[in-house]
Parts: sequence; C-alpha cells; structure tokens
Amino acid sequence: MSRKGSKFAGVSVAITTPFRDGQVDVETLRQQIDFQIDAGVQCIVPVGTTGESPTLSHVEHEQVISETVQHVAGRCLVMAGTGSNSTAEAIRLTSWAAKEGADAGLLVAPYYNKPTQEGFYQHYKAIAEQCDLPLCVYNIPGRTAKNIEPETIARMAELDNIVMVKEATGQMDQASQILLETDLTVLSGDDSMTLPLMSVGGEGVISVVANIVPGDLLKLVNAVNRDDWATAQQMHRKLFMLCRDLLSLATNPIPIKTAMKILGRDNGHLRLPMTPLTEAQTSRLQMTLLKYGLVDLVA
Repeated sequence: MSRKGSKFAGVSVAITTPFRDGQVDVETLRQQIDFQIDAGVQCIVPVGTTGESPTLSHVEHEQVISETVQHVAGRCLVMAGTGSNSTAEAIRLTSWAAKEGADAGLLVAPYYNKPTQEGFYQHYKAIAEQCDLPLCVYNIPGRTAKNIEPETIARMAELDNIVMVKEATGQMDQASQILLETDLTVLSGDDSMTLPLMSVGGEGVISVVANIVPGDLLKLVNAVNRDDWATAQQMHRKLFMLCRDLLSLATNPIPIKTAMKILGRDNGHLRLPMTPLTEAQTSRLQMTLLKYGLVDLVA
C-alpha cells in the first residue's frame, strides 16, 4: 500500500542546535547540515528534542528553521520541529516553517497539560486546517506524559496533510495497529527500534545517533529496503550499544552533544536545565565510542 508520507522514507536526522557565547552558532549549524547531506541522508530535522527546542526563544526557533532551509537549499528534505503544548503557538511555528520553505512540520504531542484524546485530535486538526504543510505527529509519551492512542491517530489520518507518525512509544502493537488502520508513513523515533519497526512496515527513522554515524543508519535502512535482512540485522547489532548509551547515560541531547565534542565536532554548550555528563559518564561514553570503532576519531 502506498502511504501518505513515503516521500520522507529513509533516514531523517534530528540535528543538535550548536551554541556559542549564549547564541545560536550559525556557522557550526551549517557545517552539521553539510556533514549530513554529504553522508546522503534523506531529511534534516532541526529544532526537535535533540535541537533543545524547549530552551530556544521564539526568535531563535524561527532563526534555526530559516537557516536550515536556506542552507539545505533543496539538497535534501527539511522537516522542522514546530510542535508546542499551545495550539496557537504550534500553528504560528508551523506557518513560519511553511513560509520559509520547509518540506514538513514535526509536531510533538502537547506536553504537560495532558489533553484528552479529543483534545489531541482537535489540536492536530486545528494545525492541519490552518497550515498548508505535510505534518508528522510525534508521539513520545515518555516525555509528554500521555499517549496518543492509535484510534486517535487513525482519526488524524483522515486529515489530508497529516501524513506521518514519529513512533516513540516503544510499543510494537501500537505501531502495528497504526500501520494496519491508516495509510500514514510510520518512522521510528527510537534508533534501536528502527529494524523492528521497519520489519512490520515502518519506512525509516528520525534519528539521534545519525548525528555521528549517518552512514551506518543508511546501511541498515537501505538493507531492509532491498530485503537484505542479514545485513540489516548485522547493522542493528552493531548500532545497538551505541544507541543505548546515547539515550540512557543521560537525557537526550546531553550524550549526543558530548559524543560530537569527543569526536572533534564540538557543538558548544548545553542550555540549562540540560547539564553536562559527569566525568564517569563521559568516560563510559568514550569507551562506547572506542568499542564501536571510532578509535581514529577519538583524541
């Protein structure tokens, strides 16, 4: 079955937001974008969770979207993080992304205020009706405190420009139900779940670990797409420990920003309330990178 968001199949990278002296470091942002495009990823995702969007001002959020779209310049797709727990703010950010030329909006489920299922539906419906942009529903109850149930997502799928789900519930039954009952493209929101999700019909991943090893994520996804399950399983096993440590040592994006610094791609500081890894955590992360095979890049 052809799915609504198949244009965004493959590897999308949730890029970090680099900071210098308290400001967005635009030059480093551009370098990150070039690194990903040179690797061959299908889509760049700025100002998501990995991009520390909760700590960006409205002006900075718009700036990162604009700079990303302009620097990508059509070389790959751009799916801008435009979600909020305020429907009005999500509409404003999504409208901005559309105006600037983004290819899609990534809309995290409203967090903290814990809407009812009807509230979730009406939130996304209002955005879909007011913003002419393909939309991806980002369901991550571990951060938002409430799951968007598959029945609610099925209702959303009837809206023309809701085309994708970033599935980060960790529940394969939920993903399978969405794939069964809708024509939405389902993308993994957990790097380690990419292969399991694609095995039941998912079409790729919105990745954190691809900030440092985009080529390996591409090898996994491309292997699935050509039915080379042996290679896909090999890449899954290779990536698993790296994915685990990057998302378990501390809250994302603390470990990935630290890993990038270790590997000579310093993104600058984290913004409070994000704080650096401890020395023990940093040592463990460096050992993970060494075991992965990034020895030649570690100082």
